[in-house]
Amino acid sequence: MRAFAALIDRLIYTRSRNIKLQLIADYLRETPDPDRGWALAGLTDAIDFPAVKSAMVRKLAMTRIDEELLRLSRQFVGDTSETVALLWEPRTSKPVVAEAADASISISAAVDQLTATTRASAPQVMEQLLDSLDVNERYALLKLALGGMRIGVSARLAKQAFANAFDVSIDDVEELWHALKPPYAELFAWAEGRAEKPDLSTTPFFRPFMLAHPLEEKIVDLAEHVAEWKWDGIRVQVAHDKDANGKAETRIYSRGGEEISRSFPEILAAFDQHAVIDGELLVRGDAQGGAERNDSAASFNALQQRLGRKTVSKKMLEEAPAFIRIYDLLALNGEDLRPLPWSKRRAKLEKFIPQLPGSHFDISQLIDAADFGALGELRDGARDSAIEGVMLKRRDSPYVSGRKTGLWYKWKRDPLVADCVMMYAQRGNGRRASFYSDYTFGCWTDDGELHPVGKAYSGFTDEELKMLDRFVRQNTTNRFGPVREVEKQLVLEVAFDSIHESKRHKSGLAMRFPRISRIRTDKPAEEADMIRTLQAMVT
Repeated sequence: MRAFAALIDRLIYTRSRNIKLQLIADYLRETPDPDRGWALAGLTDAIDFPAVKSAMVRKLAMTRIDEELLRLSRQFVGDTSETVALLWEPRTSKPVVAEAADASISISAAVDQLTATTRASAPQVMEQLLDSLDVNERYALLKLALGGMRIGVSARLAKQAFANAFDVSIDDVEELWHALKPPYAELFAWAEGRAEKPDLSTTPFFRPFMLAHPLEEKIVDLAEHVAEWKWDGIRVQVAHDKDANGKAETRIYSRGGEEISRSFPEILAAFDQHAVIDGELLVRGDAQGGAERNDSAASFNALQQRLGRKTVSKKMLEEAPAFIRIYDLLALNGEDLRPLPWSKRRAKLEKFIPQLPGSHFDISQLIDAADFGALGELRDGARDSAIEGVMLKRRDSPYVSGRKTGLWYKWKRDPLVADCVMMYAQRGNGRRASFYSDYTFGCWTDDGELHPVGKAYSGFTDEELKMLDRFVRQNTTNRFGPVREVEKQLVLEVAFDSIHESKRHKSGLAMRFPRISRIRTDKPAEEADMIRTLQAMVT
């Protein structure tokens, strides 16, 4: 645990991507199995201990720490793990596992104990572990147990560090990563040359997605590129295969490689072809407001009802029926189609699509435009609730992982904007824990009241963050736990991709991807936009 804690500490205080890569690579080479595998799982939030939750840790901490001190400290620090690690006062320094008295508890020993614990025994197990560690090790343990590292290490960066550490292909690491389970013994054995590459031929494994570069000012030749709509849902991959015993299995993966199959049982049941598809997960019609469903796609706001659910009710299946609009065919009957040019994959997809039920699958249609200028006009006029913009793909492009220059481009429609008034603020997390960086804003009703229309925590510079934080501190009028209400006088220009009706918000509206584009110190609050102005933007 000591080496892992030191790694986390250094990663927190390092902003350089290259140095982070080097630190993780060195750790992976120098640390034995299975500790390095569990550390890798911890860094990428790929491990979960059902019996260990934040509420339990806070309750445990209150047996050693004054409740008010803990609350105020947590509010200031902005992170439960860091707060408890700093305030915890051990009653014993004796290790709780059979290791040398002067050695730190290994990560694998801690994982074994946390995995075996129950909700009833978890407080005692966690208490013993915390008592046996120093402050940095306590922080590492709590982050490992509760997840949410927030240390500037994405899953992609961790995979690249692994590839760098053992001089293997990042594409191979991407594919193997999601098919294997922590602590990744097979992955390390292959990377170090101690074993053959794991065989995934009988596993519906994840293929890394091909991504696009923003088009920006570039003009592309439509003779060399094909255009299709960029749909506003969740990019997913569906893979179906049979194991060595002939048992069929289907899995649904998100863009990051997380399996989300349980949330969409109707898709699993409808996909029985030995194939892998890439598409956009959407729901039919307008699942908000009771409008009659049709064959069109509803807004992202409707899809949100289905995301992250471990069990899906019959009512939800009826009210928000999911389907996939297919972009690409990556494999068919055991053949990897990714090396083929887009045009040939598309031809195979068009022949393949009739084998799937139209109730749950359709094909993303191509856009017929005479030239790039005409395509731009179509893009500018596309305010369908489920369209984000346009994709442009080279007709001869293979399907390769990540963003490769010159192959695919995304041309998102220009954002909508509205002038809103800041109403509430909360502290952020990680390096923003000391700043009020999360802002709730509203617009005016016809009766002269402000109703919240959204919340944003991005779009501003570090200097602007300091200014916004100072405004919150100097203009607080009320406190509700960690939330501060402020004087309704600062106008924020908010950019957002689309806006939809929502029963969950007092304003009846929900923004998609709101971010602060300008701080309007020049504009009086009473001149901010009206709710009815936003209602006119609803698609």
